[in-house]
Amino acid sequence: QVQLVESGGGLVQAGGSLRLSCAASGRTFSTYAMNWFRQAPGKEREFVAGISRGGSTTDYVDSVKGRFTISRDNAKNTVYLQMNSLKPEDTAVYYCAAEASPRPQRRGHYWGQGTQVTVSS
Repeated sequence: QVQLVESGGGLVQAGGSLRLSCAASGRTFSTYAMNWFRQAPGKEREFVAGISRGGSTTDYVDSVKGRFTISRDNAKNTVYLQMNSLKPEDTAVYYCAAEASPRPQRRGHYWGQGTQVTVSS
């Protein structure tokens, strides 16, 4: 089992940047693919980005391609989401999730508590 804690959310103007972090507990972090999801008010949760357990494979939803970058540091048990050129429609609670798979398949088996990202126009 792995416990996840997100940080780095906040309020930013459109066009700005934020970097989210997700710190994992336990010694098995590197065995999980890691994903970021988000949920906006009144909408279903959606997949945003995923990364394989070794970091060589990434996956993004079309709406963030070219703007967001997912990365991980297995030595620090941490996964990151660098978000650039933010838009008001990126406003949501962002969750990281560990997936019991070598490559991201847009699923989550363990979840963090979420961090709020608000982009003002």
